[in-house]
Amino acid sequence: MPQKSLSTKLLTRVLSVYFILTFVVTCGQIFAEYVNTKDYIRDELGTLQKTFGRSLTRAIWELNIKQTTTTAEGLLDIPMVEGVIIRDDNGAIISQLGRALNIHNLYSQQLVQEDVMVEDTKAGLFGYTFPLIFEFSGRATQVGDVTLFSSRDVIFSRIMLSIYFLIGNAMIKTTFLIILFLIAFRKLLTEPLTQLTEQIEYLELEELDGQQVKIVTDENNELKVMERSFNNLISKVVEYKKELKQTQHDLIESNQKLDQQNLQLEQDVARKTSNLSQAMIDLQQQKYELERQKAVLTEEVDLRKQTEQELLSKQTQLQSSLDELSFAQEQLVGSEKMAVLGGLVAGITHEINTPIGIGVTATSFLQERLTEIETAYKNKSLSSAALEGFINDAAQSAQLLSHNLERASDLITSFKQIAVDQASEALRTINFKDYINEVIRSLHPQIKKTSHSIRLHCPDDLIINLPAGVISQIFTNLIMNSLVHGFENINSGQITIDVNTDENDLIINYQDNGLGLKPAQLKRLFDPFFTTKRDEGGSGLGAHIIFNLVKQTLNGKIEVSSEPGQGLHYRISFPKNMSSPLPLFKLD
Repeated sequence: MPQKSLSTKLLTRVLSVYFILTFVVTCGQIFAEYVNTKDYIRDELGTLQKTFGRSLTRAIWELNIKQTTTTAEGLLDIPMVEGVIIRDDNGAIISQLGRALNIHNLYSQQLVQEDVMVEDTKAGLFGYTFPLIFEFSGRATQVGDVTLFSSRDVIFSRIMLSIYFLIGNAMIKTTFLIILFLIAFRKLLTEPLTQLTEQIEYLELEELDGQQVKIVTDENNELKVMERSFNNLISKVVEYKKELKQTQHDLIESNQKLDQQNLQLEQDVARKTSNLSQAMIDLQQQKYELERQKAVLTEEVDLRKQTEQELLSKQTQLQSSLDELSFAQEQLVGSEKMAVLGGLVAGITHEINTPIGIGVTATSFLQERLTEIETAYKNKSLSSAALEGFINDAAQSAQLLSHNLERASDLITSFKQIAVDQASEALRTINFKDYINEVIRSLHPQIKKTSHSIRLHCPDDLIINLPAGVISQIFTNLIMNSLVHGFENINSGQITIDVNTDENDLIINYQDNGLGLKPAQLKRLFDPFFTTKRDEGGSGLGAHIIFNLVKQTLNGKIEVSSEPGQGLHYRISFPKNMSSPLPLFKLD
């Protein structure tokens, strides 16, 4: 084991305590500087509300998305701002730029009613959220909110010079203190201990008489006490050594006599125990053999009884499980179809609420203006300017009301046809391109929350006779699988649908640029109940239902190919026209 100097060890411990204290104090100063700078940045984020709040409120009220995005880009150009999220009155994100947190995890779909500070997160982001209030005709209406984000990187960039100064100051003081300690320890401890160690190493243990150690120092300290104690120890060792030699001589004589007596006794005991040991060994072997045979027989009988009972129990459980699976198969198919239809209902309800809400606001404003004109007319204070203003406001409100009611009517008509088709397998003659666009429109509530896009390439005059509900289910499942599975953690995904025909068949090529599947996952894609999101509520029936609808209901073919990171590609083909309904598929 290498020798370690006592003075070095002592110096290391003293300096370690000083280093720790210096480190803690320096970290405290840096933390205080960090907190002060962070508070200052938060105050500056709050100040931005007064600068940009009015222009953002006006842009959102006028539905000027371009102006809103331009203002958000201007905010992002400010050095302290690293992320911007702007939401409308429904809580939907209009613009999101830079680094930001998940706004739905912070506030769900609720708009903030007052200024809110966003706390630090693992990503190092913090921010400030304030509502956007639009005042119109004496009424205040909240049209959305804005969340500004900054980060630790901005704080550190501002306080980096102070950090360098604090660290440099601590290093200079520490270096000076180390030099002082080294000089003092060397003079007062290291050199005297070295003298003592060298003298002890050269002591002759065989002839300690007259040998002494001496430390050269003028102080009567602990080292001088150690010198006197060690010299006294040498004197006592010399005396004990003489006594030990005499004791060893007496002990050798006693051991010789004892060895002779022990040898005689061991010979007598060995002869008597030899015969008894052999007899005991024979009896013990016979006993072990009988016990082993008995245990083997008992274990074999118990094992046969247990196996018979387990077989009977397994047979009963298997029959019960088979009955339950048959019932569950029927219910899962129905529940999967109703789940898709339920998702359409929830999405279209939210989508319709927006134009209806705008219509109610426009109607309420028009009623108030009508009441004002009526009052002015009765009081005979109605001026031409007031009448002209009322006519302009009435025209704008009527135009806004008409536009949003037409939008709600189109949504209801589209959803009504898709919902009827989802629950029916009846044959219907449809324009294939228009019908696929209707299906995509019914999924707009799920698509508009993302930056994904769908491209449809299909002949405009493609008229075919088939069960429209089956087509709706197939494309709904394909698109939802891409949104939920393929575009997970992808901001801007793209879905491409190419529809072509040959002499007898309709050919559909569906492709996305999502995550794709591994070869092992691709082999099991159409297996029932296979899903990569079991813990998030996935049923694993979407792709299996698509497979059965194409193979059994449409009497067609379906092929799939994929590579990790290259997306998923389906090729579906089936007869263009059907003269009679085909049987519904069953869950294989």
